[in-house]
Amino acid sequence: MSTRHPFEYALLRVVPRIERGESLNAGVVLYSRPLDFLGARVHLDVQRLHALDPAADPALITAALEAVQSHCSHERVEARHAAPAGREDRGRRFRRLTAPRSTIVQAGPVHTGLTADPEAELEHLLTTLVLPLPR
Repeated sequence: MSTRHPFEYALLRVVPRIERGESLNAGVVLYSRPLDFLGARVHLDVQRLHALDPAADPALITAALEAVQSHCSHERVEARHAAPAGREDRGRRFRRLTAPRSTIVQAGPVHTGLTADPEAELEHLLTTLVLPLPR
């Protein structure tokens, strides 16, 4: 059995109408300090989005979700060549991405677990908690 390491994750939720408080899971962010890993996977179910808010713009929401995913996948770069976010370590980026905010894309509470393979864990969480259930 391979060694398992702690990780933290948070669901990315889309809240198309903040005043109603309704949301749908649209992604997951996973961070493991011991494995120096930060990643995100996203999937926007447009049909469910429009059930919550027919006027919601899926292109804008998808762009926001993909920005989170892209931000996670960027390697830390040399300070003189990077914007401030690019100079942050993965842990700081995870904390910033999971901080509470009142926007359409929000992170849920942070949860913990153990894994030997953070990429596989990220895919498992996406399948289990975000993708539509099989019929």
